[in-house]
Amino acid sequence: MAGETTNINIRMDKSLKEKAESLLSELGMNMTTAFNIFLRQAVRQGKIPFEISLNTPKIITDIEARKELQEAFKAMQEDSVINGTDNLTMDEIDAEIAAYRREKREKGASQ
Repeated sequence: MAGETTNINIRMDKSLKEKAESLLSELGMNMTTAFNIFLRQAVRQGKIPFEISLNTPKIITDIEARKELQEAFKAMQEDSVINGTDNLTMDEIDAEIAAYRREKREKGASQ
């Protein structure tokens, strides 16, 4: 991977982890990739990339949850086409971010 990496330990309900891993596997990704996507979207948007509310959540079925996740994933794929990043690997995305940050630091140091 481009750039320095770090490890994160997260505690969660075992059943939730197993269900998430199963779903993510069907979507062709692992937990690390899913968390990276979530965090990249949060950083990009400057917020949690979905609504969080004190309202009582609606109970949804696994099928509904899978459909919502697939729709969100499709929207991210469509955004990547619009942004011209649809063919980039995670390493290439990391390299672009690192280059942008380097350029930003260099411009800041020269001013």
